[in-house]
Amino acid sequence: MSPDAQFVLNTFAFLIWGALVMWMAAGFTMLESGSVRTKNASVICLKNLGLYAIAGLAFYVVGYNIMYVDVTGWIGSFSLFYTASDAEIALVGGNEAMKSEVIDNGYSVMSDWFFQMVFVATAASIVSGALAERIRLWAFFAFVLVLTAFIYPVVGAWTWGAGWLSELGFSDFAGSTIVHSTGGWAALAGAIILGPRLGKFKKDGTVTPTPPSSVPIVTLGVFILWFGWFGFNGGSQLALGSVSDAVSVAGILVNTNLAGAAGVLAAILVSRPILGGFDLFAILNGALAGLVSITAAPAMHQHWLAIVIGFIGGVICVLSIKLLDKLKVDDVVGAVPVHLFAGIWGTIAVAFTVREAGSFVDQLLVQLLGIGAVGVFVFAASFGVWKLIDVLLGGIRVTKTVERIGQDAAELGVDAYPEFVLMPEEYDDEDDK
Repeated sequence: MSPDAQFVLNTFAFLIWGALVMWMAAGFTMLESGSVRTKNASVICLKNLGLYAIAGLAFYVVGYNIMYVDVTGWIGSFSLFYTASDAEIALVGGNEAMKSEVIDNGYSVMSDWFFQMVFVATAASIVSGALAERIRLWAFFAFVLVLTAFIYPVVGAWTWGAGWLSELGFSDFAGSTIVHSTGGWAALAGAIILGPRLGKFKKDGTVTPTPPSSVPIVTLGVFILWFGWFGFNGGSQLALGSVSDAVSVAGILVNTNLAGAAGVLAAILVSRPILGGFDLFAILNGALAGLVSITAAPAMHQHWLAIVIGFIGGVICVLSIKLLDKLKVDDVVGAVPVHLFAGIWGTIAVAFTVREAGSFVDQLLVQLLGIGAVGVFVFAASFGVWKLIDVLLGGIRVTKTVERIGQDAAELGVDAYPEFVLMPEEYDDEDDK
């Protein structure tokens, strides 16, 4: 294949895969808006649209440079803005002499930026669902700005930016830790600081069930996310200009699909003994947990192992849902079980895909180091940022009045389902204090 054709295919692949990952924003919106009560669905739509816009701008202004430009081991450049190469600008300006230099890069510079940008938006979307129904809108947007401009890019610099973890051999093909666990750690820190929704955990120790307000919408969101995951994992091959690349991408998509299916089956099998019945919400999250689990190592050729990895991810997700209830951590959509705990497992599972003799233990230790380093940094940084925002904005949680009537009416004045009549909810006396 000619260099021209390779350049065009690689660039086209970045753009198409990136568009598929961007479509996952619609999946998160559907998943979250169907998971919350109807009185908060409109705010969820605004949050997801807003976070995507903030992520894109923040990553363009400073985030990409911190993650990829002149990385010294720990962090990249704090220079502002990112643009096409000088050779590309000259070429589109009519200087054909620059064509060979442009082609030598292998792909268009800004096509790579676009593909990387939609990943950071995914990490921010993970935080949104966990904190739903009680986080103030501006507090959430302020945190997203810091997460996408600084916290996520620092993690990316350590790993995909060829920083210190990458040099040690840490492997995370498409982001089980870099994207999903980063979002999960940030969400967990926020959930702990925010506290649970009113009435979620009763004084007698029981948990008030909060089933999805629209099961079809949640299911649609899961299918959209599953579809977008093919771009998420397949695009992380970062090339489609050779026969080898095409074969690899085909295997990646197969492994992704197998792991998601195994996650569903696992959640079906264990939801009854763990949760007391077939829990559709947990089963839907089982699919996502399987997908998260395989994201760190989808390029392997042992397809049966993808089933094992996805199945274990589904089991971990259901167990984690139960665990969070025990710990009284209120995660509305199950983002922490899906993205944090399954992401940790998927990153560990990379060691089982290493084929060189005697390398399992070495790889496992590096993976554990990466999980620990990212976890400590993201959780600590997120906890500090949440606390700072709490002080600067006079609180990150809506008032009890707003929480009871819903953020749609109180903050937007737009009901997602105006034909529905909201019935008053009962709360423990301690919640009225």
